[in-house]
Amino acid sequence: MMNARVFLGALALATIFDSWAHSATFTFTNNCPYTVWPGTLTGGGGAQLSSTGFELASKASSSLNVPAPWTGRFWARTSCSTDASGKFTCQTADCASGQVSCNGAGAIPPATLVELTLAANNGQDFYDVSLVDGFNLPVSITPQGGTGDCSTSSCPVDVNADCPADLVVKNSDGATISCKSACVAFNQPQYCCTGAYDKPETCPPTNYSQYFEGKCPLAYSYAYDDKNSTFTCNGGPNYVITFCP
Repeated sequence: MMNARVFLGALALATIFDSWAHSATFTFTNNCPYTVWPGTLTGGGGAQLSSTGFELASKASSSLNVPAPWTGRFWARTSCSTDASGKFTCQTADCASGQVSCNGAGAIPPATLVELTLAANNGQDFYDVSLVDGFNLPVSITPQGGTGDCSTSSCPVDVNADCPADLVVKNSDGATISCKSACVAFNQPQYCCTGAYDKPETCPPTNYSQYFEGKCPLAYSYAYDDKNSTFTCNGGPNYVITFCP
């Protein structure tokens, strides 16, 4: 029979483990005046979530449980359709799976990304909105509960409205549908922070990244935009991800 001291020690360890290994509920809300198709991708070789893609009508919400620890990303695809052969495609942020589910495939840039690491560093969550792969629609992420800073990270404005001409992506009707990052547009080390530019000291902001920074100062504008773009929350909060906040 377990004595009281051993039992209390085991209970304490179980409580600590439970706080590190919580399951977070993510609620996706679509405030856009059009349907979007959120996608999910687990990173680091982990198992994919129970849903890797779904349809979300305008003004609708949907929830998804995410077990921790977990690292991955979310995004929303737009202007999607299914052709006569049954192939599903989207004009922005498509994952090229041919289905509504992305099945472990990521977004094709440009795409506004929500990136998370749950239950890292003794239970602390890290999250951000990233424009490193460009922009396709506004998005925000807000913790519900938790302790610490737990602030909202967002890119709430339509960056497409005055996207620099050499970053613009247009549809067949000539309308701007997304905005590339300089890395995606030019694939040059000074914009992608690769090669000789692979350190913060050698990869400073550019005119292009400063455009994104000016529009969305709480989002990553390029690879080393850490100072005001990474957010943390403790205590196993749930999260609300809002498209067109």
